[in-house]
Amino acid sequence: MDPSEEKPAQTVDIYRDTWVRFLGYANEVGEAFRALVPVSVVWGSYAVATAYVTADAVDKGKKAAEAHGDNPGRTTRVAVAVVDTFVWQALASVIIPGFTINRVCAASLYLLGKGTKLPLPVRKWTTTAIGLSTIPFIITPIDRSVDYLLDSSLRRIYNSQEEEEKHK
Repeated sequence: MDPSEEKPAQTVDIYRDTWVRFLGYANEVGEAFRALVPVSVVWGSYAVATAYVTADAVDKGKKAAEAHGDNPGRTTRVAVAVVDTFVWQALASVIIPGFTINRVCAASLYLLGKGTKLPLPVRKWTTTAIGLSTIPFIITPIDRSVDYLLDSSLRRIYNSQEEEEKHK
């Protein structure tokens, strides 16, 4: 292959294209282990996930600032990038999946307690396994649902403000 025909290297987004993305799932893992660990460990997993969400939002704000230089509307575009990323990540990576895994695990522990004679430690480990195994199945539907929610609400506000700025 001719070197002049090489494709330009794509920019790697550390928060979405590397192992760092898995930090956003820390709270789901914490929720899955809730029956086995102190609640402080679960809250710590939320701290890790929230730090990931915040770092990604700040990163997107910096990239928006660099992309828009000193052009008019720069502050608005940076704010939109930060808010959109933070809200999307908070909903799709922390709030909705954390609640979902919490409820799946709570229901599993309850049903195992009512429907089996397994000892409590076995029920707790089974609940954790169910919670962990649920995570891969909820990610895509939650991501798509949050996209739809934001496209139907918050992003309409952003887009209407951008249109108003263009017509001024």
